Amino acid sequence: MVSPAAKKRAASHAVRQGYSQRRACKALELPRSTIRYEAGKKGDEELVLAMRELIAKHPRYGCERIYQELRRAGVLVNRKRVHRIWKAEGFALSRKRPKRRLYGPKGQIKQRSTHPGCVWTCDFVEDRTAGGAKLRILSVLDEFTRQSLSLRVEQSIPSWKVIETLKWLFLVHGAPEHIRSDNGPEFIAKALQDWLAQSGSQTIYITPGSPWENPFVESFHGKFRDERLNMEIFSSLKEAQVVIEDWRCEYNEERIHSSLGYLTPNEFAQRHAKACPLTCVQGEPKTLQIMERKPT
Repeated sequence: MVSPAAKKRAASHAVRQGYSQRRACKALELPRSTIRYEAGKKGDEELVLAMRELIAKHPRYGCERIYQELRRAGVLVNRKRVHRIWKAEGFALSRKRPKRRLYGPKGQIKQRSTHPGCVWTCDFVEDRTAGGAKLRILSVLDEFTRQSLSLRVEQSIPSWKVIETLKWLFLVHGAPEHIRSDNGPEFIAKALQDWLAQSGSQTIYITPGSPWENPFVESFHGKFRDERLNMEIFSSLKEAQVVIEDWRCEYNEERIHSSLGYLTPNEFAQRHAKACPLTCVQGEPKTLQIMERKPT
């Protein structure tokens, strides 16, 4: 049995070939009102403008995230309506197909985070200025709340600068139970290991050549590069520091996260603190030994 939609397409094709609507509809036993009907789009103008504003602000957001942002802004709209407009307006993002990898038995995460301050993860990402100067960025992330605790941008970050960054974060947030990182020379330095031991934090080193054992920071770096590094051309180190810090604040305060139930990292941390106050209270920051700054 031919569906009405198929009949409508056939009648429209016949009309384009020169047949009259009456003749085409009579031959297909289709009411003329069906071929004349067009899906109403009344009221879409305001929604399209709202979607365009969100896309202009977040050019790398997909359809589902735009829908969630509209809902958070108080716009009562159906998910299918947003998707229809998304397709009709051509908002779709270009996607790169990721390489398929077989991780095998090594793809297991050591010491999963169960509460805020349980595991922090550290790693480096690199970029360059318009003049070719190297930018090295140290990122520190709370794996449970997904909060970006630091994005330190320098031309070079040796181990003593890593200690300096962690020292400040320990004072602000309290010392975490574990620090996860790769086996880079900045993270396996004896000075850093001794300082972490004195501060009461244990180290978790991933297997060499196994970045999938540190998935949270790898995912964070993917978003960071896609939404900021690939969208900006930095003229200087100072500009990079300001722009990247602005993005870090936006990530924590405004960017909704699908794995957190479409809450921002800060909102998720606050809700979890209210629901489980005992597990969220970290101990008083331990007395931290002041490291002498090496001359540059």
